[in-house]
Amino acid sequence: MAIRVEKPPVALIAGPTASGKSAMALKFAEQVGGVVVNADSAQLYRDLRVLSAAPGADELSRAEHRLYGVRSGDNPCSAADWAEMAQREIADVHESGRMPILVGGTGLYLRTLLQGIAPVPPIDPDIRKTVRAASLETNRARLSELDAEATAKLNAADTTRIARALEVVLSTGRTLSQWQEEREGGIGHQIDLRPIILLPPRDWLYQRCDERFSRMVDEGAVDEVRALLEQNLDPNLPVMRAIGVLEIRAWLRGGLDRNDSIAAGQQATRRYAKRQYTWFAHQPPSDWPRFHEPLDTSMAAALALLKVTD
Repeated sequence: MAIRVEKPPVALIAGPTASGKSAMALKFAEQVGGVVVNADSAQLYRDLRVLSAAPGADELSRAEHRLYGVRSGDNPCSAADWAEMAQREIADVHESGRMPILVGGTGLYLRTLLQGIAPVPPIDPDIRKTVRAASLETNRARLSELDAEATAKLNAADTTRIARALEVVLSTGRTLSQWQEEREGGIGHQIDLRPIILLPPRDWLYQRCDERFSRMVDEGAVDEVRALLEQNLDPNLPVMRAIGVLEIRAWLRGGLDRNDSIAAGQQATRRYAKRQYTWFAHQPPSDWPRFHEPLDTSMAAALALLKVTD
């Protein structure tokens, strides 16, 4: 007779920005004595505490949080880097007898953690240099010849991902999608995953995006961007391309006034939320519960979907 081995539970609260993930994670952590583990790429950086809507002192006092503000802006974090850190934190939380509660909106991070990473060999330095020096139009045209599938799927303006797909096929002779069929290192089969995806009404979500960005400006985002600019970092670093940084920089340098900067930041946030919404609506497994109600009126119903007990 086979012996059933219980897998350790991991809760996952995912969805677009401003959907209420952090508030729900905090509430759930208080209910079960769990530990909140960050799965948001911007909240990793200590330089973006305000603009990333990282938890404040009150939230941190109510439950333990991990992987928030653990990197400086000059030290970019890849999906593989984060997955390695997250695996360590999850194991440590389990060792302490508590439940890890993953929360965030960076789909690539979550997919890498659960499914593993494609074993793509190191890219030839000369190929990388050539690709990164070429224009977006040149790279996209070349990619369409070598990997039409990737070209069709990728956003036509996504410079980074188009370059990555092109350098992989040029350097290895195989497309990125072919490499991704051989993912390794994921923990999805080792845990009892209890996920929920927040997909609230779009008008409610976009209003929250607008209100939050305006509040960020009032609560220190301008000083945060000013301090970031004083570091003279590479403008291509993720921290320099975070939502709000470009818009507030334009204000600080005289290209926009306060109102226009806020409006631009709000628009950028809504656009980002829209992309995340589409990704989380279609990419995760179909059996992951999708919750479509606003959390401010239905938090209890959302928490029930995490299935605290079998």
